[in-house]
Amino acid sequence: MKSLAVLAAAFVTRALTHGGVTSYVVDGTPYTGWQPYNSPTGQSTIERPYSSYDPILNVSASTFSCNNNGASGGGQKSATIRAGANVTAKWSPWTHALGPVMVYMAKCPGSCTSTNSNDLSWFKIYERGLLSGNIATGAWGLGEVVKTLSVTSTIPAALAAGEYLIRHELLALDQVNSPEFYPECAQLVVTGGGGKTPGDQYLIKFPGYPPIERIDIYCVGCERITTYKVPGPPVWNGQ
Repeated sequence: MKSLAVLAAAFVTRALTHGGVTSYVVDGTPYTGWQPYNSPTGQSTIERPYSSYDPILNVSASTFSCNNNGASGGGQKSATIRAGANVTAKWSPWTHALGPVMVYMAKCPGSCTSTNSNDLSWFKIYERGLLSGNIATGAWGLGEVVKTLSVTSTIPAALAAGEYLIRHELLALDQVNSPEFYPECAQLVVTGGGGKTPGDQYLIKFPGYPPIERIDIYCVGCERITTYKVPGPPVWNGQ
């Protein structure tokens, strides 16, 4: 049996190497997020539960949609937000600077608390990929997260009212040809809006991705590669 010291050291290593969403600001209101290394007993939050900061390495994994089995937590809550308002997700910590950031939403058919995230169709509302320079030394969306430990996205003003999941996905590319996915989800109740929903060309199911670009950011000649296609469908902003 592992000693407490060994287990504590393993936790510190995971926490310093990776990270996860630990809190939110929704339309100006702060919310505590899920704490994966605390007991789930008594945790009541808008964030779906997840068990660790470790990455998901396979887009077909059953945990890919929300870093869990798709279910809500025992003390699950939802945050109310006006269409057109902002959601800020916060990480503690985050250290990977090379890779894109994506934010998705999915409309629940009724109550999100009783909905499995693996059954939903997702649409992207935000992405930040390779912002400038080349894939090895350029500026990436993840570099912004390293600096601010946060991502702020806007709920499309035209979005139909209803219950939604919001999914923040960080994709670390610093392992050669082995992308590391870090998704977490939270529950929202959107009010107002313009009654619109995205068309099929904007939708995607999780688990899964179309074939994504696997890259070696340390390759010879990488300084000449200055483009990168962010995975998934195009961003839907209410058009």
